Amino acid sequence: MRTNTPTGSPVARDFQNVVDDAHELLKTVEREGEGKLNQARARAQDAYDIARQKLGEVGGQVTDTAKEYATTADDYVHANPWQAVGVGMAFGAMVGFLLARK
Repeated sequence: MRTNTPTGSPVARDFQNVVDDAHELLKTVEREGEGKLNQARARAQDAYDIARQKLGEVGGQVTDTAKEYATTADDYVHANPWQAVGVGMAFGAMVGFLLARK
């Protein structure tokens, strides 16, 4: 009972597959015997393991990208301290203005 979602990330589809397999597992328990239950349980565990692995990979990529951006921003601030102060002041003024309007 796989749900084909044309949109969404592969991780979202994998988690949907885990949910679908769990749902199928429950239906199988009601209808079938121990053999079918074990097959459905194995499929659900496989889908869960794949989704967990992909989530770990995505998390690692996000962490690496965030570290790269932080390093780039730090290098820029060290190379252009007064421009960074000006940008920070402008941003703070804009946020203050927006909050004061409410």
